[in-house]
Order: sequence, then structure tokens, then C-alpha cells
Amino acid sequence: MDFETARRHMVESQVRPHDVTDLGLQAAMETTPREIFLPVELRDQAYVEREIEYAPGRLLLTARDFSKLAAIADPRPTDLVLNALCGSGYSTAILAQLTEMVVSLESDEALAGKAQENLTSLGKTNAAVITGDAWAGAEDQGPFDLIFVGAAIAREPSPLLQQLKDGGRLATILREDGISCGVLYRRSGDAFACTKYFDASTQSIAPGFEAPQRFVF
Repeated sequence: MDFETARRHMVESQVRPHDVTDLGLQAAMETTPREIFLPVELRDQAYVEREIEYAPGRLLLTARDFSKLAAIADPRPTDLVLNALCGSGYSTAILAQLTEMVVSLESDEALAGKAQENLTSLGKTNAAVITGDAWAGAEDQGPFDLIFVGAAIAREPSPLLQQLKDGGRLATILREDGISCGVLYRRSGDAFACTKYFDASTQSIAPGFEAPQRFVF
């Protein structure tokens, strides 16, 4: 399979037509080999227009959803980034091209190891993967300019929000009442504002980010 051509076609057909105009982000997605972040048997599906489950409960977002989420995150060259629940490392590889430093957090030890291996193979020296609870974050590594959660969550990520710098952003997909929406939280002092930007196709909630159980009496 000609992955380079498939990658270029992905950007032209799944990214640019969906109001993702940032040329740096487009270039990062066009030059990052998405296929290496998937198991060998799934690599020929790396550029199809659908989510791909590459590990139990772990999905590689569609290029459309990922690019729109990355665009609203507005990664900047001076940003210190926390990439919570980094999976096999694709989102980290993209963010590392656009920011100063990325701390990637992964709760699954095997996936964390694979992510570091993938990033090392691509020469990403400004990204480090640590194993830990993605919901709890990495307070000792922050505070962060940007926190990126490239998956659907079902509750406000309060512990992560507390790890933002004043003026910092957190981008994720919030799923409420059966609807998934790309959102951006902004911190101003001790207050947080959440703005909805786009409807997303993903439906599966990331492990550890499920809605709390409610008890009925």
C-alpha cells in the first residue's frame, strides 16, 4: 500500500474540507505516518474515514474529528502540553511538531511503552511518555499551557483543569445526552469556561472518563 499517497489524500479529503485551515497542523498530519501507531494487521486501514479500535477501549479518531479537535486546541510553539491518554502516541507525534514540549500520559503500561517506541522511531525528542492515571493527570509536571484529551469523555475533567496555567486551554470531546461535541475549556483565575465547537462522530467513552454512577433510592 502507498501510505504516503493515502496520507496526502486523507488531508485533502478529510481535513481541509472541514474548516481546518492551519497549515502547520495540515503539514504535521501529512508527514506523520499514522499507520505505525496501529497493529500491523490494521495498518492498511490507517487512512479510512472511520474510527479504528487498536486496543481494548482505545480508538484512533477519524482524521476529521482529530484535526478539528487539534485546531480548536490551538497548539503554539511555546506551549508545554499534557497529552492525557495518549494511547500508542499518534496525537503526541502531531502535537510535538507544533509545540515546545509534550508530556504524554498513558494508563496502560504496554501502550505507554509502544507510544515511546513509536515516538523514538520518529525522532521526537521533545515528547516523553509516562505511565499513570490519565484522569488524575500529571500535576508534578505542570502547570500546562494546553491539555489535550483526544477521546470522548462523559464528565468535566476537573483534576486536569486544575493543572492548567491561568489562560490555559483543555481540548476534548464531551459526550452528553447521546451527543459528542468537540469542546475547549479555558482557565481564567479560578474559573473555567467551556465552549462547544463542533459535533463529533465518536461515541465510545475513554477508560477512566466515564460518567459517575448515580444511586437511585
